[in-house]
Amino acid sequence: MRTTCAYCGVGCGVVATRAGERTAMIAGDPGHPANFGKLCSKGTHLGETIGLEGRLLHPMIGSRRAAWDEALDVVASRFAATIAEHGPDSVAFYASGQMLTEDYYVANKLMKGFIGTANIDTNSRLCMASAVAAHVRAFGEDIVPCSYDDLDAADLIVLVGSNTAWCHPVIWQRIEAARAARGTKLVVIDPRRTETAERADLHLAIAPDSDVALFAGLLAHMRATWRLDGRALAERVAVPDGFWKSLPTDSVARICDVTPADLHAFYDLFAEHPRTITLFSQGVNQSTSGTDKANAIINLHLATGRIGKPGAGPFSITGQPNAMGGREVGGLASTLAAHMGFSDAERDRAQRFWRSPTICSGPGLKAVDMFDAMAKGKIKAVWIMATNPAVSMPDARMARVALANCPFVVVSDCIAETDTARYAQVKLPALGWGEKDGTVTNSERRVSRQRAFLDAPGEARADWSAVAEVARRMGFAGFDFANAASVFREFAAQTGFENHGTRVLDISDHATITDAAYAEMAPFQWGGASPFVGRAFSTPDGKARLVPVVHVPRDDAMRGYPLRLNTGRYRDQWHTMTRTGLSPKLSQHRREPLVEVHPDTARRLGLADGGLARVETPHGASTFRVAATADQRRQELFVPIHWSDQTSAGGRAGLLPGQDRDPHSGQPGFKNTPATARAYKPGWTGFLVSAERTAPPECAYWTRVRTAHGWLTELAGDGDPAALTALLPPGERAEMIDTRRGVIRAAVVADGRLQAALFVSRGTGLPPRDWLLAQLGAADAAAFEILAGRPAMPAPDRGAIVCVCFDIGLNTLLAAITDRRLVSVEAVGAAINAGTNCGSCRPAIAKLLPKQEVAYV
Repeated sequence: MRTTCAYCGVGCGVVATRAGERTAMIAGDPGHPANFGKLCSKGTHLGETIGLEGRLLHPMIGSRRAAWDEALDVVASRFAATIAEHGPDSVAFYASGQMLTEDYYVANKLMKGFIGTANIDTNSRLCMASAVAAHVRAFGEDIVPCSYDDLDAADLIVLVGSNTAWCHPVIWQRIEAARAARGTKLVVIDPRRTETAERADLHLAIAPDSDVALFAGLLAHMRATWRLDGRALAERVAVPDGFWKSLPTDSVARICDVTPADLHAFYDLFAEHPRTITLFSQGVNQSTSGTDKANAIINLHLATGRIGKPGAGPFSITGQPNAMGGREVGGLASTLAAHMGFSDAERDRAQRFWRSPTICSGPGLKAVDMFDAMAKGKIKAVWIMATNPAVSMPDARMARVALANCPFVVVSDCIAETDTARYAQVKLPALGWGEKDGTVTNSERRVSRQRAFLDAPGEARADWSAVAEVARRMGFAGFDFANAASVFREFAAQTGFENHGTRVLDISDHATITDAAYAEMAPFQWGGASPFVGRAFSTPDGKARLVPVVHVPRDDAMRGYPLRLNTGRYRDQWHTMTRTGLSPKLSQHRREPLVEVHPDTARRLGLADGGLARVETPHGASTFRVAATADQRRQELFVPIHWSDQTSAGGRAGLLPGQDRDPHSGQPGFKNTPATARAYKPGWTGFLVSAERTAPPECAYWTRVRTAHGWLTELAGDGDPAALTALLPPGERAEMIDTRRGVIRAAVVADGRLQAALFVSRGTGLPPRDWLLAQLGAADAAAFEILAGRPAMPAPDRGAIVCVCFDIGLNTLLAAITDRRLVSVEAVGAAINAGTNCGSCRPAIAKLLPKQEVAYV
């Protein structure tokens, strides 16, 4: 079955071959134009995530199982009663870029056209809203003006706030190929020296939130050196009065905290390579100045004529598989469907198309404001679909307060127990990847099909179906959709309704697509490869806009918080790990949430590499394992976003950022929060290996990760650790306990096989984990070896896993590179296979090679 990957906005095609009731073999689709058969580590291991572990299989009302009819009646009656008593703005939907376009469309139609409120927003507000606002300000419509083919044609690629090698690995491989084939230059602009930055011709480690100054300064330089495109400016771009005077003329290097030499090297590269793609992602968007950052980039491309040409343009790359589809159908509170706004004419047009009894009066509450309204009692009923805001929202503690205060919470999800589901009065079982049927739109505006190749488990249903059922129970007509194809036809028709070429988004040629043709529909790209070639921009006069932007220094430095905190993704994990956490392979790249800190800063703070640190901000605190690395700027910290209460007592990044947000887009600033850190020196440390998942430990710090053989739980705390032995399952127990030294070693064997082993120490001396994990379930486990923590004949330590596909560790790689004198990624692959499958580890392998001899293609 040809379908589309469940993860990032690259939108890779997948071929899934069912191998059993809940198993499938996964491969890249060689015919899909987004990836041509390539997949990253997450996509490659999708087959490990489609089992039924942890699934929500039946509707739940409170703690009891309910029939669908009863659950839907409760949802409809509670929403209707709330609206009748408090008005339409007292209810809200919170959706997700994990939803299909058809799900989004029905939810948006119900809220904006029938309930009559625009209080429907999405977790895309947390990742792409600033790009949307910038596109609308510049182009008059939310349009990405580039395609992936432009990466192949560019002479210079500038990556801004994007760890592409980790977060969009298939795009990274395309960039690699362009560099090898054409000598394409690469500039990476990122405060961190990531694996992406390691491979750049130039890395600018700018100060956080200085992007506006950087790109406005570059535009000023291009103007001063007579390198603007006068014809483009005259014919295609509107320049507001005083725009040129707003550009900075000096101090850019100081503001950005880079050397003048590096700054001018960037300026020269840009000036010398007219075919330039500037690809930007969360490092731009997740900022209190994210919209201005994006417009500074777009201004530069418009003024220099680097847009609408092969290999040139500002390219916003989305984070989720259907963030773009949600934007198209009005999933954001700030837009109507089909890229319409809230003017009287647009609202009237939407209402007439839907034949609806009402229409929302204007924009609704954006995500942070929506949860604030819940906390204050203004929103009294909310339906949350396919997302986990109790973890992912900024200032997640307040998000939990909001959910607790909301009288009626509905959660539609695949997973039964999430941090958000705890607050639900009604839980509805949703279809997961491999079970869903519908469409998604990727970062280059390409619409692809997600197709079901697995049977719906239990009583799970499509989200669009559940929403339509509630709409009908509320007495609304217009929701008699027979299938996903019928929803798609209606949305396609709306994009063309009274459009007359005013909006680029128009897929109305699909409005009469048959069910059979929908089933076989090939990927297609609305707007074409370059949507502004040969047509006007979507503004009243047909011209794009230069938007004045000014660098505004962050003024929220606080006494006691001298550091700046950045957050982001790990290579092999996704969001809150409800899917990737099911994969033993994907869990090996980073087993714990790390706080990355420069060694000089670590020494000043008294943090030990490999120790624990308590990271604090004005909004919250959490504990992380310390990783001292010179890849971090001094005085700055980086933590991952993925850990939740289900997987850790620490590592909760969502507790740390505040609610400050961009004034134009409403997107929170996750990348630059005042912070501090101090060492946490527990009274004891330890770990548990177990064949089965155990109850959460009661200690100050724990994290849990799945492995190929069972579970690994890291532990740390104070007081008496003896209570930890309660985590061990029943069975024959061997123990070695030294109360004076605070040492506990215990193993449980059942039927000759190791079931669990616990190791605790008040000092150092904990054994390595990997050999013990491999003993779980192994026949004839030797108790004396288990308690010793090592085999009688020790095996070589392979080190931390780098290549998850072939289970190859750091030490194995280093030995192969040294012993065989390997000088290229290809040579490493030929020797030991590392990097030859999904390719996600290729940047990490390249980093290990002798610098003067690297041949990286």
